[in-house]
Amino acid sequence: MTNKNILILGGTGAMGTPLVELLSDKYHVWVTSRQKHDDKENVSFILGNAHDIIFLRQVCAMNTWDAIIDFMNRNVSESQLVFPLLLSHTNQYVFISSARVYAETDSEITENTPRLLDVSSDSVFLKTNEYSLAKAREEDLLMNGSYKNYTIIRPSITFNNHRLQLGALEKEGWLYRAIQGRSIVFSEDMKDKLTTVTWGYDVASGIAAIVGQSKALGEVFNITNNRSFTWQQILDVYIHTLEKLLHKNINVVWTEKSTSFKQRNQYYRLVYCRLFNRTFNNTKINQYVDTALFHEPLERLSYCLERFMERPHFKTIDWSLEGINDRVANERTPLNEIPNIKMKLLYLGNRYNIKSLNWLLFKIIKIRKQHH
Repeated sequence: MTNKNILILGGTGAMGTPLVELLSDKYHVWVTSRQKHDDKENVSFILGNAHDIIFLRQVCAMNTWDAIIDFMNRNVSESQLVFPLLLSHTNQYVFISSARVYAETDSEITENTPRLLDVSSDSVFLKTNEYSLAKAREEDLLMNGSYKNYTIIRPSITFNNHRLQLGALEKEGWLYRAIQGRSIVFSEDMKDKLTTVTWGYDVASGIAAIVGQSKALGEVFNITNNRSFTWQQILDVYIHTLEKLLHKNINVVWTEKSTSFKQRNQYYRLVYCRLFNRTFNNTKINQYVDTALFHEPLERLSYCLERFMERPHFKTIDWSLEGINDRVANERTPLNEIPNIKMKLLYLGNRYNIKSLNWLLFKIIKIRKQHH
């Protein structure tokens, strides 16, 4: 049994799950999760909410932590409380940021490429705590703080068997439709944009490689593959794989602009990320891991989609977006497919663009809240 301990906060996603596996070969790995998991050899799960400062204090006091790896999404005010606690209880604090912090550029993105927070002239955007800005502000807290035992990781779009993105859409927004026999709705404005996607296991191998490296302290690393593809190429891989598995044609309906623009929470993700061309330079991380050994992304996307289709499971479907996409594609979702009255009304209001139906839904929700 190793006497070195690694704490991973929220390590059950596309990067965290393989990272636990990789690190458990050398360390005892402790993972916080809000859901109960069975312990494994050299892996212990701690049931609790890593947003809760009291819980975090208890966890920090459990061991002497050789490294703490933080996958949590926080707001800046929460991070101001959490960072000193975590930094003071470990030799190395690994903060998982995001490549979404970067501004648009025609060049390869390096760790020194300007960030949106530093160069954007969009005053309305800068007043928000949008994900790209929140991550950059958290980075600043680390860079300008008194502790220097941090390492910042900026992954680009990561995928695995359960997370398969298409533009701004998660699999619930495109793959679900295809499996149900409806059209994938995608946009002309995004199809030719270059993006970089990386298998979660490959990103995890890069993170594992910097753990325990004293020269990585106070540094920032992109961990991506070094190839870029258009969203059209990624969509083609998805379609080819699905048609092979389902033995039927997959239809795509093209819109001029993404229907996700109609969702307020997606606007900045589209404008300041998915509609940028993204090509990365991963030279810096190569001193710790050979990125030439990273898996070919398009082949791995097909592999992950095949694995998902063996036991398909979807998270919550956005029935508002489904209504919009059905309206665009001139298709209809059977109402018995939609789980409850509220979701049925959301779908119908957006499918038929009936503002009065949305008003009715608002009234129903308001009345229910009053009665509760």
